[in-house]
Amino acid sequence: MTTLYGIPNCDTVRKARDWLVRHGVAHEFHDFKKAGVPAERLARWVDVAGWERVLNRKGTMWRKLDEATRASVTDASSAQAVMLREASTIKRPVVEWDDGRITVGFDEKDWAGRV
Repeated sequence: MTTLYGIPNCDTVRKARDWLVRHGVAHEFHDFKKAGVPAERLARWVDVAGWERVLNRKGTMWRKLDEATRASVTDASSAQAVMLREASTIKRPVVEWDDGRITVGFDEKDWAGRV
């Protein structure tokens, strides 16, 4: 089963969820706000996609972090620590497709080749 991870009030997550429904992709939604960030999943996303891709340095939550916290992110371990504390610093959505592939973010053209 495909699982989409994110927060429900994120516009990009809404677009991604709508896209999955329109294309008949059965999926589950994992809400970071209600269910938290599964540490073992985050570690896998970072292994597959790289911490620089998973960490959203362009988002509001990243900008709200104090300078010392932002400066402390220098590698996968430190990035994961911040992402576990502040789920909104994870680029959304993260999708674990039913075939085991992982995507970070929503790219309609890329996704079209997956269904």
